[in-house]
Amino acid sequence: MNRQPYLLLLMIVLFLVANVMAEDRMAIEKNVNELATAIEAGKDASSFAADAYTPYVFVMEINGTLLVHPTLAGENLKDKAMPIFEALLNATPEGKWVEYTWKGKEKHTFAKRQGASLIIASGY
Repeated sequence: MNRQPYLLLLMIVLFLVANVMAEDRMAIEKNVNELATAIEAGKDASSFAADAYTPYVFVMEINGTLLVHPTLAGENLKDKAMPIFEALLNATPEGKWVEYTWKGKEKHTFAKRQGASLIIASGY
């Protein structure tokens, strides 16, 4: 039995998945950077709607308090999800992809430090 057609199909699928993931990562970075620019220009961080972006964007104070989040706004991420909080603390002013495991799933989040007190992030 010739396996070449199956291998070719597998390679095509992997190529397409990789392209979709790259596009998703670019869109996530764009969303986070848009929020960072607006906040830098003076817009109040808590005025954003988390679900206005896909995937949602969240804004966290450096102490862990979520200013913007679809379900956890006002709560402290340090108390709710320490692995996520610790990963987000690695954010840089330029933005950085951080990885962590949450509820058994590998997560990839683009996190950007905004000034001395905020972290803006989104991921999958």
